[in-house]
Amino acid sequence: MLHGWGANAQDVAALANYIDLPQFQFFFPNAPHAFPYAPAGCMWYDLPADYSFLGQPQFDQHPQLQTSRDQLTQWLRSLEAETGIPLERTVLAGFSQGGAMTLDVGLHLPVAALMVLSGYAHTPVQIPASSIPKILMVHGLLDQVVPLSAAQQTRDHLVSQGAIVQYHELTMGHEIQPIVLKLMQSFIEEIVFLPNSQQERE
Repeated sequence: MLHGWGANAQDVAALANYIDLPQFQFFFPNAPHAFPYAPAGCMWYDLPADYSFLGQPQFDQHPQLQTSRDQLTQWLRSLEAETGIPLERTVLAGFSQGGAMTLDVGLHLPVAALMVLSGYAHTPVQIPASSIPKILMVHGLLDQVVPLSAAQQTRDHLVSQGAIVQYHELTMGHEIQPIVLKLMQSFIEEIVFLPNSQQERE
């Protein structure tokens, strides 16, 4: 799971204590760039003052984003050698800016699923022709950091290209409440690893 702008891995690592998936391993990497406004903070890239969170094609060339994208992709591809778990059995999740990185990188890897919490898309979503992972999106109706419209736009782009998106809007702000953790656990248990035959029957 990827943390948000200005936070660090510890900000989301504690969530593992509240998700009852004992058969899973959890990993929480730090973003590669130092956050200029807090000593312990990290970021996947700096945000321009006028950034709208609505996908902008030119943002794809942001140098810090490109660095983070490359390093995160390499790290994810290296996990199987360490854990024995292939990407096809890996779930990538992220909060806020980490959610944007989840989409940016995860849509180009053969992961089992993506979970985007209070997130957005850097650029208009373009899904490769290869298999599309299942996606959970959760956003707060009262989010004053990442506009709800950014999540809705991202969802619509994903669905229009054939993605299966489980989408939830909750009465909360820019945060991860206990109900979000329950949705994450249910998504993994019932959607991601439910046998294909059972999905077809349902």
